[in-house]
Amino acid sequence: TITPVFRGIPMAIQSKYKSEQLDNLIQDLFIVLEQHKAPNDLALMALGNLVTNIIRNNAKDDVQRERLAQAFGNTLQNALAPTKQ
Repeated sequence: TITPVFRGIPMAIQSKYKSEQLDNLIQDLFIVLEQHKAPNDLALMALGNLVTNIIRNNAKDDVQRERLAQAFGNTLQNALAPTKQ
């Protein structure tokens, strides 16, 4: 499993998906961001819009949409939380 790096920052990945397909998809996303020379704020805006569209188009109803958004937000916050020593 590769650990993607965006602008020198290693990105943590904890997922039930450990396959080569996930690694390749993540690497492709990083490559596209680099090809477009997307500044951090633009990259986050684009990825946020992508996440929003995925949730909107795949949730069966408002309740599931809210749960997915909450779970995604919690996972992101946990990934960014300072490590305890």
